[in-house]
Amino acid sequence: MPRVLSGIQPTADSFHLGNYLGAVRQWVALQETYDAFYCVVDLHAITVPQDPRLLTERTRIAAAQLLAAGLDPDKCTLFVQSHVPEHTELAWVLGCMTGFGEASRMTQFKDKSGKVGTETSVGLFTYPVLQAADILLYLADQVPVGEDQRQHLELSRTLAQRFNHRFGETFVVPQPYILKEVAKIYDLQDPSAKMSKSSSSPQGIIDVLDTPDVIRRKISRAVTDTGSEVRADEAEKPGVTNLLRIYSALSGDPVEAIEARYAGAGYGAFKKDLAEQLVATFAPIRERTNAILADPPALDRILARGAGRAGKVAAETMTAVRNRIGLLPATPSLSRTAVADPP
Repeated sequence: MPRVLSGIQPTADSFHLGNYLGAVRQWVALQETYDAFYCVVDLHAITVPQDPRLLTERTRIAAAQLLAAGLDPDKCTLFVQSHVPEHTELAWVLGCMTGFGEASRMTQFKDKSGKVGTETSVGLFTYPVLQAADILLYLADQVPVGEDQRQHLELSRTLAQRFNHRFGETFVVPQPYILKEVAKIYDLQDPSAKMSKSSSSPQGIIDVLDTPDVIRRKISRAVTDTGSEVRADEAEKPGVTNLLRIYSALSGDPVEAIEARYAGAGYGAFKKDLAEQLVATFAPIRERTNAILADPPALDRILARGAGRAGKVAAETMTAVRNRIGLLPATPSLSRTAVADPP
């Protein structure tokens, strides 16, 4: 089967609705027809300051949510990025082949560094190179991408081609796997802004791990528009249009069919049914996540198994990379601690 690779950052206590619709749900489908590698990219998370205790906790929560949402460790390889050290080794090699101008043109760096300000790190600047290493290390044929990551994938393709040209065919040049289009989900309190952990208020986000009561309350308080007609209209009814998109994405029903269903019913009945649609989707995931988190050793064994699979592929790739760029092979029989000082 062709291979795909994708990752998600553990930077919050829960994925939100946009993460679920735009990535997680689609990853579950891809594992059926692809050799799928999915990682919790904790090294990417530390490009901005993190609380160490929270990072550990959120890494486990992220992995547990992915499993609870339907990833099957017998069908895909699920692992934590930092558990495979070849990611950072290859990132260094690729960083030495990346022009400063190339890295400077990455639009996400410009956006994120503007938010971080004086705390902008070199790691944030070189983030796309590490992302390229994530992809190329596993010889991924395709990479699920949204529009915001397209530029980073192009850098990965450029670096793969550059390395292959200089040192011989080594890397697969990855192709974008364009995820099934999911309408952009907006903030429940500000339907002009994308739903986002970094900029939305807690009341503007539906989290996968929200309790049913919290979900119902957030939907009941979601911003609507003047009048009471349940109708999609970007200009006149942005709030209701956002809610219709969410309902359609979860139910699979076209927006037009939902509009017809609630013709003359008003916002109250529509919001109530949307809330129940969300509860039906997320309550089972929440319960399974909590069950998985209740047994940390079992979760860690799943991640260790995934890291073992990933590490095998990564080690083979890095052996080829080291040989091609001329690094002196290490002598297996010599332990770092056993080598004595020369006489």
